[in-house]
Amino acid sequence: MTANPPEHTGRRDLDPHLARYAARTAGMTASEIRALFAVASRPEVVSLAGGMPNLAALPLDSLSSQVGEIIAEDGLVALQYGSAQGVPVLREQICEVMAMEGINAHSDDVVVTVGSQMGLDMVTRLFCDPGDVVLAEGPSYVGALGSFAAYQAKVVHVVMDDQGLVPEALREALAAAERAGQRVKFLYTIPNFHNPAGVTLAVERRAEILAICRAHGVLVVEDNPYGLLGFDGQTYPALRSLDPDNVVYLGSFSKTFASGLRVGWVLAPHAVREKLVLAAESATLCPPSLNQMIVSRYLATHDWKGQIKTFRENYRERRDAMLSALEQHLPSGCSWTNPDGGFYVWVTVPEGVDTKAMLPRAVTARVAYASGTGFYADGFGSRQMRLSYCYPTPERIKEGVRRLAAVLESEMDLVRTFGNVSMRAIPGPETPSPDTA
Repeated sequence: MTANPPEHTGRRDLDPHLARYAARTAGMTASEIRALFAVASRPEVVSLAGGMPNLAALPLDSLSSQVGEIIAEDGLVALQYGSAQGVPVLREQICEVMAMEGINAHSDDVVVTVGSQMGLDMVTRLFCDPGDVVLAEGPSYVGALGSFAAYQAKVVHVVMDDQGLVPEALREALAAAERAGQRVKFLYTIPNFHNPAGVTLAVERRAEILAICRAHGVLVVEDNPYGLLGFDGQTYPALRSLDPDNVVYLGSFSKTFASGLRVGWVLAPHAVREKLVLAAESATLCPPSLNQMIVSRYLATHDWKGQIKTFRENYRERRDAMLSALEQHLPSGCSWTNPDGGFYVWVTVPEGVDTKAMLPRAVTARVAYASGTGFYADGFGSRQMRLSYCYPTPERIKEGVRRLAAVLESEMDLVRTFGNVSMRAIPGPETPSPDTA
């Protein structure tokens, strides 16, 4: 007689696959903000959480015609396997794009990736053994923290201020790691219009930070998706332009063209390039040729610099709406950064308010944000939140901030009455991942 099958309880500890997982999967946890997407996408919710570019200004009619032309004229190439390093003509064009930030590069040292997130993954895989240390600004990009955790690297955050990464804090972090016998593999940094903090590394600090890293034998990984989106049109010198031999540069067309095409790149010192190509082959075999050819045709036939100028103007208008609404509505005791480019404002709320605990109440009030704890590897950030102004209209931004301010006021009333509300966190959505852009 056949025994009855065991009752399914839904408990994760009964999953027979758990014992088979590699040890490194312990660091692979849901992003702090992923669950938000399910609710933040509802039309009644003003989402200030995700970093989705606003693509409404793209010349869609022209682009659709060109995609058809690519397939008609070069379909046998566009729809076929390609090189793991990327389409040669696109790699040459990428060098022209990077020249705007002072980078003098050869296309042989460019590896095209499926978004810059793939570049982050490959660089971490190449350099980090379990237990190695990665230095990163505090806060830091949530997608990078996920990659570091997946390869069992230990993240040590380095303090920032309104001028970006603090050189003396970097020295102290390196000295502490050396005293502890830890191996620091690289500094991961977003120097321009930081995600999530919205600040920019001061030009006068750049050479000093590079010199500190070189003196300690530490590689620099420069992640720069927003560098051409300065609101006053200023383009800052890339760290790579100042120290080509010790900087790995990550770039992307996700913020300056189309995020859905997933075309990014890594520019590496020549000695690193071959390993990156091998890593790319093992990950994807090759990046999609059609997507690369679409980007290449766009760069060759459109006024892409003029398009970036249009994006900058759109995002500046939205930034202004965000800052004006914060000034008008947020209660006393809140502070925030003043970005001069990019997508994000970093808000600090009064003592006692926990933005992660508050998030379900905010969603109930039909506004969403990214709580600060997702941008730290060490549990900090409970008094911070990231607000994104890139996607909503200025009117929606103002309404979203007004709703958020009302939630904050209620939360502060609770703190004044009952003390720290973080101890009474109401369960909410399995906190969310902004599009990890």
